[in-house]
Amino acid sequence: MRSVVAVVAGLLLAAAALAGEQWKAPASAKGVKNPVAKAEGLKGGKASFAANCVLCHGEQGKGDGPAGASLSPRPKNLGEKAIQAQTDGELYWKISEGRGMMPSFKSLPEKERWSLVHYIRSFAAAKK
Repeated sequence: MRSVVAVVAGLLLAAAALAGEQWKAPASAKGVKNPVAKAEGLKGGKASFAANCVLCHGEQGKGDGPAGASLSPRPKNLGEKAIQAQTDGELYWKISEGRGMMPSFKSLPEKERWSLVHYIRSFAAAKK
């Protein structure tokens, strides 16, 4: 069994390797439509974000959560144009798959992950 130190070291090395790469969802994810209604998704997404994402992304999704400060690379500001320009399918894929220090959230029900996409969209509206 690997020690905790070895696992953490491996994660840090993986994160460092990914730090310079742009994270792109596969082309197949781009056109996938969100099956959850926006109003329903915002409500469910807010609760899921509080339970699963705030620690790293912060309450306003700015990447300033208490655990995010120690991560490399730092969590993204979810209100940024580059994040908001992605399709719902691309965001859903990233939430589902994870990468580096961001865990996969495949353990969450599909509807909950789609609801998170709606909630992430609310950070763009809050920026204006």
